[in-house]
Amino acid sequence: MHLKTLRTHRLLWLCCAPDGYRTRYPDCSRTCTDSSCATGKYQFFILLICLDIIPIIGSSSVSPGEGSEMFCNRLLHRDFSTSVNNIQINKTKPQWHNYFLCGLKGIQEHFGLNNPTGMNCLLDGTIPPSSGLSSSSALVCCAGLVTLRANGKTLSKVELAEICTKSERYIGTEGGGMDQSISFLAEEGTAKLIEFNPLRATDVRLPSGAAFVIANSCVEMNKAATSHYNIRVMECRLATKLLSKSKGLDWKKMLRLHDVQTKLGVSLEEMLTIVEEVLHPEPYSTEEICKCLGISLEELRSQILSQNIQDVSTFKLYQRAKHVYSEAARVLEFQKICSKAPANALQLLGELMNQSHISCREMYECSCPELDRLVDICLQFGAIGSRLTGAGWGGCTVSMVPTDKLSMFLKNVKKSYYQTDGQRLAGENNSLFATKPGRGALVFVEA
Repeated sequence: MHLKTLRTHRLLWLCCAPDGYRTRYPDCSRTCTDSSCATGKYQFFILLICLDIIPIIGSSSVSPGEGSEMFCNRLLHRDFSTSVNNIQINKTKPQWHNYFLCGLKGIQEHFGLNNPTGMNCLLDGTIPPSSGLSSSSALVCCAGLVTLRANGKTLSKVELAEICTKSERYIGTEGGGMDQSISFLAEEGTAKLIEFNPLRATDVRLPSGAAFVIANSCVEMNKAATSHYNIRVMECRLATKLLSKSKGLDWKKMLRLHDVQTKLGVSLEEMLTIVEEVLHPEPYSTEEICKCLGISLEELRSQILSQNIQDVSTFKLYQRAKHVYSEAARVLEFQKICSKAPANALQLLGELMNQSHISCREMYECSCPELDRLVDICLQFGAIGSRLTGAGWGGCTVSMVPTDKLSMFLKNVKKSYYQTDGQRLAGENNSLFATKPGRGALVFVEA
C-alpha cells in the first residue's frame, strides 16, 4: 500500500477534490483514478455538524496481495508502506498511517478478504490534527471507503459507519461511534441528531441569524496516545454497572448509561434523580466497586476494565453519569428549540452550549485552561454560546455568533488569543474560521 498526503483546501460538498489534488500533484493525476473524502465534525453534545474541511485520499489499485504504500507530504509525517496481508497497528505510539490501517483492516476482516487488493494512496486534509474535530476518525472512514471501492465491495452508509467505529478500536480508542456516523451520514445545510441501536440520523435545521465559528486552542490531544479518554469511557461503564445493580437489573449485560434508562423506561430527568440517590460524589476505589458489584478485584480487571487502564485505582462515577444524562437532556432540548423556532431561539441555544461547557469542565473534566480561556474570550466578544468540541483536553471550541457581529468577533478573538502568543500566531489562519454544515463522505470517480 502506498499512501501520501496531499494538500487541498475546503473540498467537501463543493466536489472539487479531484481537480485539487491533480493540480497540486500532476504526476498522481495519471495514477490515482478515484478519490474519497470524509469530513471532520464538531458537536453540540451528540448533535453533530460536519465541517466543510476534510481529509481526501486519491488511490489507485495494484494487483491483489501486492504491498500497499502510503505517502505523506507533510513535514511532520513520514510515508509508509506495508503488505495488505500483514497489517500491524501500533497502539503504543500511534502515527497517522495507523488510522488508515484501521479502516483497511476493518473492511478486510468484515468481508474475510484473504488476498485484498493493494493500493497506492495519496492523502491530504485540512482538519487540524489532534484538535477535537475528528481528523483521526475521518481518516479511518476515508480509508474504509477507499478499501471498499478498491476491492469492488458495497455497503450502506450505516454499515460503513458501524464497521469504521469498530475498526478504530484496533488502535486502542474506545469510541462510541458518533464521529464515524456523522462522517458518513452528514448532509449539507443541516445538523444531525445521531441515535444508536439501531443507528439512525435525524435532520435538525438550525435557526438563521448565526454563524458557527471554530477556534483552535492550539493544544493538541491525541486520544489514542493518552489514557484520559478511555478512563472516561470506563467510568461511564462502571457507573452503568452500579446503577443497574442498584435497580435489580442484569448489570453484567449492561454496558452504557443509555441502556439503564431504556431498561427502566424512565426519563432523563428521572435518571438524574437516580444518580443522586445511588452514586456518591467522592471517587470510588476499585475495592469499593468490587464490593458494590459483589465481585473480586481479579474479576473486575479481567471482565470489566480494559487493558489500558488496569492500573487506575479510583473512578469518578457520579460526575460522569450526571454529565452524560444532563448532556443528553440538553441535546433533546436543543432539537426541540430548533424545531419550534421561537423568537429567542438563538439565546436559548447559546445558553445550552454554555451549560454544556460548564458540565464538560466540572463534571466530565475534559477541558483544559486554554480551552476555558478561549471560551471566555469568545463569550466576551459576542458569542451567544461557546463550548469545547471533540474529546477535550485540548483541541477546538465551537461558538455561535450573530452574523452581523461575525467580522468584529473574528478580529477580536484573533487579537486576544492568537496574537498574544507566537506559536498560536503562526497557525492563526488555520485556527479560527466560520463554517457551515457540509455533507459526509464521498467518492469521486474519474470520467
